[in-house]
Amino acid sequence: MLLTLPNLLTLARMAAIPPAVALFFVPADWADWALLALFGAAAITDWLDGYLARLRAEESAFGRFLDPIADKLLVSALLFMLAATARLPDLAVVPAVVILLRELLISGLREFLAGLSVPLPVSRLAKYKTAVQMAAIALLIIGPHATAALPFDRMGAAALWLAGLLTVLSGWDYLATGLRHLVK
Repeated sequence: MLLTLPNLLTLARMAAIPPAVALFFVPADWADWALLALFGAAAITDWLDGYLARLRAEESAFGRFLDPIADKLLVSALLFMLAATARLPDLAVVPAVVILLRELLISGLREFLAGLSVPLPVSRLAKYKTAVQMAAIALLIIGPHATAALPFDRMGAAALWLAGLLTVLSGWDYLATGLRHLVK
């Protein structure tokens, strides 16, 4: 049950990371739009793999393990590249760092709780956080093509701040759940 369609979509999201990173180094307008399309397709698989797994009764331990890793790798790689290419306007690097640190914290918490056989399922708030992160990254990818009418860079920065807030709230929610098991 390793190579089901949902798991292949998750693996495809991970496989999209190297070409996405490479597109940041192509000094042509088409590269930004190609990156947006690639990232958009990868972001859609985040929803689609879980939907198909449930629909086709192909949920698996491998998928539950790999899906959040694929999400974290994709978001982290793109946030790093957006920062490295100066596409994070003003202080938008702050929520980017918050997002990255929260992902590390929650990954460690999940690992610890797994050792106690305590599941930490994905919350609805975390799903909203991921959706806002993906939207923010998409806007920041095309930020260099901003106009007065369509300030993609500013819209992306605002969305990233909102994602940062949702990141803190969902992280706190997970941490509060985890702390009940840490103090036993």
